[in-house]
Amino acid sequence: MTETHSSGLRGDSGLDAARLVASRVLDVPDFPKPGVVFKDLMPLFADGAAFREVVDRIIAYHGPESFDAVVGMEARGFVVAAAIAYATGVGVVPVRKAGKLPRAVHSASYELEYGEATLEVHQDAFTAGHRVLVVDDVLATGGTAAATLELVERAGGTVAGFTVLLELGFLGGRERLAPRPVHALLTV
Repeated sequence: MTETHSSGLRGDSGLDAARLVASRVLDVPDFPKPGVVFKDLMPLFADGAAFREVVDRIIAYHGPESFDAVVGMEARGFVVAAAIAYATGVGVVPVRKAGKLPRAVHSASYELEYGEATLEVHQDAFTAGHRVLVVDDVLATGGTAAATLELVERAGGTVAGFTVLLELGFLGGRERLAPRPVHALLTV
C-alpha cells in the first residue's frame, strides 16, 4: 500500500522509508547527457545505517522466505541485490550489459529514456521454478526492468517480486510493467 504525505513524498513501504530514501538522493543535472537529471543514490549506499534500513524494509516487504535468489541489474542493482542475498542467505545473480558474462547467455534488447541497451543473464542462472526477487536502484521508463524480468523467466526463474529504491513515477515505468506489481520505497 502506497502512503502519501502532504509533502508529496510517497512509497510502498511507508512514509519513513520514503523520507529516508529522499534524504539520501542527490540530483545530478545533465548526466549522462544534457537534459537528463540523474538520481544518484550513492549517498544512501555510503550511509551504513540508512542502507541497512532500506535492505531490511525490502526483505520485510517481500518476506525472507519468498525468494530463492536475488537478481541485481547492472550496476547499482548489484549493490542492493548482494546486500539482500547476504542478509537472507540466498544467492545473487547479476543481469549484465552485453558481452560481460563468460558463458552461454540469454539476451534482451530494449530502449532507455536516453538510448538503447542489451542485457544478458547466464542461461543456467536458475533451476526451473527458482523464485527470484529482482531489485534495482531506480525505475524510470521500465525498459531495463521489463528486459530483466523477461530474462529471469527465459532462464527458468519465476519472478517472486520486483523492488526499486526510487521510482520516477512521471516516466510511466510502473504502467509499462503492469500487471506485475512494483514495490518502490520512494516514488517521485
